[in-house]
Amino acid sequence: MFDGRVLVITGAGISAESGIPTFRGKEGYWRNLNPADLATPEAFARDPNLVWEWYRERRARIRAAQPNAAHLAITRLAANCRDFLLVTQNVDDLHTRAECDGCRVSTAQIVHIHGDIFSTHCSNCDSKELSQKEFDGQLPVCVQCHSLMRPGVVWFGEQLDLRKVERVEKFLAAGGCDLVLVIGTTATFGYIIDWAVRAANENGRIIEINPAETSLSPFATELLRQPAAAALPNVIDVLLK
Repeated sequence: MFDGRVLVITGAGISAESGIPTFRGKEGYWRNLNPADLATPEAFARDPNLVWEWYRERRARIRAAQPNAAHLAITRLAANCRDFLLVTQNVDDLHTRAECDGCRVSTAQIVHIHGDIFSTHCSNCDSKELSQKEFDGQLPVCVQCHSLMRPGVVWFGEQLDLRKVERVEKFLAAGGCDLVLVIGTTATFGYIIDWAVRAANENGRIIEINPAETSLSPFATELLRQPAAAALPNVIDVLLK
C-alpha cells in the first residue's frame, strides 16, 4: 500500500506500446494523410465521410489491441494508494479495460481529458441518441435535430470539456500529491505541465517515463528514459513494497 496522493498523466506513448500509432510520426499516417489534418472541425465539415471512415478504422484497431504491462501497473497502483487520479490524453479504452488481480481503474479515478473515441454525439445539439444503432458505411444522424453525429473526442482547435477540467482542478485543490507520474506524453499542451507541477507542489516527486526528452523534463525530479511497459512495473513494485 502506498499511503499517499498520486496523480498519473498518460499520453500516446503508452498506447503505442499496444500497437496504436501516435499522431506524430509517419507510423500514424493513414492513407498518406496526416491525422492532425483529419482531427479537426474543418476536416469534418469538409468531408465527414472521410473522417468517419478514419475513425471507424481507428476504433477497430483499438478493439483489437490489448492493455500492456504499463496499463496493468497503473491499475495496481490505483487499487493500492490512498488517493488516486489518472488523467489520460488517450481516447482509447485500454486503461478502462486493464485488469490486474481483479481490480480496474474506476470511473471516479480516471479523466479522459481528450474524450472517448467510442462515444458519439451530435455536432449541433450534443445529443448522444443515434438514428441507427449500427451505421456501417453510413453517416450517423442525430435523432433530435437530424444533424451529423461526430466522434466524442476533442479535435485540434477545440476547447477541453470544462466538466473534466473541473474534476482535475478539484483533485488538485484537495492537496499536494506525494507522487506524480507522467508517462508517454510529449507534454506539448501547457496544461499537462501545469497540472504536473502544481500537483507535486514543493515536496512531491515528478517521475517522467519517456524514451525521449519532453517539455516536462526540466520540471521532473526523476527521468526514466525507457518505454512505459518496461519501466513502470518496476516503479510500481518499489512503491508498493
